[in-house]
Formats: sequence, C-alpha cells, structure tokens
Amino acid sequence: MVTEHQDPPATGVQGELHQDRFVGEQDLTRWTSPGGQALARAARKISNVLGPHATLILTLAAGALIAAVLTALFSEVYESVVEADGVAGLDHPVLDAAKSVRSPALNLIITGYTDVGGTIGMPILASVITVALALRRRSWTPAILIVIAAAGSLLMTIAGKQLIGRTRPLLADAVPPYEYSASFPSGHSLNSVVIAGVVAYLVILRLKSRRSRIWTAALAAAFAVTIGLSRVYLGHHWFTDVLAAWILGLAWLALVITAHRLYLTSRKHRAPAPAGA
Repeated sequence: MVTEHQDPPATGVQGELHQDRFVGEQDLTRWTSPGGQALARAARKISNVLGPHATLILTLAAGALIAAVLTALFSEVYESVVEADGVAGLDHPVLDAAKSVRSPALNLIITGYTDVGGTIGMPILASVITVALALRRRSWTPAILIVIAAAGSLLMTIAGKQLIGRTRPLLADAVPPYEYSASFPSGHSLNSVVIAGVVAYLVILRLKSRRSRIWTAALAAAFAVTIGLSRVYLGHHWFTDVLAAWILGLAWLALVITAHRLYLTSRKHRAPAPAGA
C-alpha cells in the first residue's frame, strides 16, 4: 500500500517547529556553547510552568533589560569619545560631504524616504507586516517578536537621548522640516535596523534557497543603512549618532533572535513524539 506524501504543516505550532527550526542546515534549537545550553535548560524549565509564549515574552523582557544596560554603558563610552573628539572627528567632514551633494529634488526624495523610517511611517509599516505574518502563519509569535522588538528599540532611543542630550547639527546645516529632540542616538537608524532585521529573520526562516536568504538579508541591511545615511544627508543627525544607533540596534536584534531560538527550543521539547516512534 502506497502512502501519500504529506508536506510538513506551515501554520500554527507545528508550522513553527517544521518551518522555523532550520536555516539551511543549521538547527536553531541546537546549542553548542555551555552558556547557550544553560539558557536552553532554563527556558525549558520556565516553559514547563508558564508555557512557550509566556516564556518568549519573559525572555524578551529580560533581553530588554540587558539592552537598557548596554545603552547606558554605551552612552558613557560614546560621551567620552565625543568629548575627546575621537570617532566624532568624522562628524563635520561627513556632514560637509553630504551638504556638497544636496539639490532641491534630491532633498525632496530623501525627505520622503526617511519618513518611511520615522515615527509615523515605521509603525504603520511594522503593523502591516505584523498582521500579515501573524495571519499567514496563524501564530502570535511574529506579532510578539515584532511588537516587543519595536518597543525595546523605542525605549533604547528614549533612554539614549535622555542620558546624552547631544545637540543636533545647526539648523543652518539641515534640510527642513527641522527636528529638535536630542541627537544621540538616531531613532530612525536604530528602529530601521531592529524592525527590518526582525522581519528579514522571520522571512528567512521560511526560505529554502540560500540565494533568496542572502538577498533578503541584503535588502534589510540596505534599508537600514540608507535610512541611517539619509539622516546624515538631511543634517538631522551627526554620523556618529547613526553609527551608534546601528550598533545598539544590532545588539538588541541579536537578543531578540536569541529569545526566539529559546522559544523554538522549548516548543521542540514540549512537542509530542511522532506516532510509532
């Protein structure tokens, strides 16, 4: 008797276990370092009590606290470097170079583009993607990841601005509409790294082709980089504010991805054994 082949499920919990567990040949639930194995054991124990999604939220909250501490520490280092005019020595030459290539038409185009990563454009874009992924996968996991990642990014931006309070470039060197909040870190740059990174990660999990995974990662990186550079071009941020935001965004993104890997690990160990096993 011939048994008809059935494709692995693509939605719900089973879809996550079958579709999201591997990136190429890499098993995201396999932890090789002692630290990773300890985290996985802790996540499994918590999951047994609270459930996988609650564990994911708790892990992301812990990651947000770590990100907040990193932001504070990074702010102290950043302030010391700026005062010593170290990396900050790039700021004025880069701004002068940006001013030299401005034109009315280009200013209009880049202003429209940078608004995509702003306080209105980015939440709308993130909300649409979140709803689409959650409905398509019939899972709350994409929504939890994107919402908490965005919230953490916003808190890091607010904390950094409060801690440093760095002044933006002079209005005479900026393209209107002007902005008046503190310059460090660039919220547009930080948010674009985090949101584009999380979305790219979720998409890559379902891609089978190595080439398509590379293209997805490259597009996300290009979006984050160009949003950041648009802030410098418009004179709304110093280059080092953007550079710092990229670093903070990548650190928070790494924590979010780690939290999701721990969630998948917990799911795998809670999954019932296949029939006949």
